[in-house]
Amino acid sequence: MPYPRDLLNDHEEIVVEDHPHWLYFLEPMLAALATVVVLFLLWLATGQDVPGVIWTLGLLVLVGIGIWALFRLVNWRSVEFVVTTDRVIYRSGVFAKRGIEIPLARVNNVNFSQGILERLVGAGNLMIESGGEQGQSHFTDIHEPQKVQRILHEQIEEYRHRPRGGYESTPMPPPPPAASGGSSLGVADELEKLEGLLQRGTITQAQFEDQKRKLLGG
Repeated sequence: MPYPRDLLNDHEEIVVEDHPHWLYFLEPMLAALATVVVLFLLWLATGQDVPGVIWTLGLLVLVGIGIWALFRLVNWRSVEFVVTTDRVIYRSGVFAKRGIEIPLARVNNVNFSQGILERLVGAGNLMIESGGEQGQSHFTDIHEPQKVQRILHEQIEEYRHRPRGGYESTPMPPPPPAASGGSSLGVADELEKLEGLLQRGTITQAQFEDQKRKLLGG
């Protein structure tokens, strides 16, 4: 299922959109293979006269593995790893959704790791360090993680060097003048809105600090 385009910011474009690598299914595949091998060895060891109960038990195990694999398939379709021109997005969950969004402006470092098998099949893991509450975010079973790392670095550089007059730096309305009584509540609301824009990657850190300074009367 593709990432919903109506959840993108204005002028935001998708650069990478992917589901987990097929290694996501490695465990049920190995379990099915092991079951078949065991049944075959029993067939050889008993002179090709395996008791019916063994065949029935083996069949039940294979059916259970099939259900496990089907569950993984449904969950696999719900897992999305997306890189846009503004942020990194990770969503998962069939019924209850959960997700992570990391604005490119907050990304400090991107690392990848691959085991021997992962290198052979073109899979691996990504670790993104950011300045938000998450600190470090780990993403597994990524297709060609080294390529994704390079794309992320390119998008981060492009994001940081966008012209001030572009859509990313669209002037924000000036903060409301301070008023007596409920002024502190109004400033708090405006600061909360600014933080939301920063977290979504709509404004840069510099814009956030500038508007915050104006709101606080600096």
